[in-house]
Amino acid sequence: MSTLAMPRPRTDWTGIVFAVLLSAAIVLPLVVVATWAFTEVWRYPSVIPQQFGLRFWNQTLSRPDVWSALTLSLQLSTVVTLLSAAICLPAAYAFARMDFPGRTVLFFSFLAGHAFPKFGLLIAIAAIFLQLNLIGTFWGVVLIQLVGTLLFMIWIPVAAFQSVDRRMEEAARDVGASPLRVFWSITLPQAGPTIAAAVLLSFVGTFYETEGAWLIGAPGIRTMPVLMISFINNQMVIQFGAVLSVMLWVPSFIALIFARRVIGGGSFARGFGA
Repeated sequence: MSTLAMPRPRTDWTGIVFAVLLSAAIVLPLVVVATWAFTEVWRYPSVIPQQFGLRFWNQTLSRPDVWSALTLSLQLSTVVTLLSAAICLPAAYAFARMDFPGRTVLFFSFLAGHAFPKFGLLIAIAAIFLQLNLIGTFWGVVLIQLVGTLLFMIWIPVAAFQSVDRRMEEAARDVGASPLRVFWSITLPQAGPTIAAAVLLSFVGTFYETEGAWLIGAPGIRTMPVLMISFINNQMVIQFGAVLSVMLWVPSFIALIFARRVIGGGSFARGFGA
């Protein structure tokens, strides 16, 4: 009895070419910036630097304003993320599980901050903050950065809560579990990985947020991205900006490691109903 040979899958060369081009467009600028951060001499037309070294790292890291900006950025990101979680996660649960008047309109209103040019919105908020004496203050920047976390901390957790298996919750209630016990034992473990992803995205997004921190925080609040812009504008030496750029990558790398180890790709996809 003969068997038919299965046809070999065709190689998608178009997809491979696009994937390579996209990877090069993303990776190549990172490689160039990282190279500049460890370069002391790199003159045209040489393809590779003539001299590597850590001189610019030493000069950058010896500046007190760099460490104060890094500390401030970490403090802001932590405070904003915790406040956003405390405010938005209960709201996300209500949007996912409850029906109340104006639910749809209110839910989509959280997109308003991302549906219009951000800088124009920041200007309008800055005019209000000026009257409230919040310009140039820590809490003024916290409030403006909270706006940027709404998309992550409302939409993603809503999808996570909606993807929880209701049959398991009902079964737990049938055997006498309290609503709080059901939430901690059934709902949260299923929605937890996707919620963790939302928290992670909020922290990283807040750390890199620039426009609000610059417009609302100046001149007293200087985060790492704002300091990097100042370095680039005031220093003709490209290495200073490259060193700060590499320092700004560290939170992203840590976040990616955390996401890889703690947040499974399947759990994240289930949070969006995939």
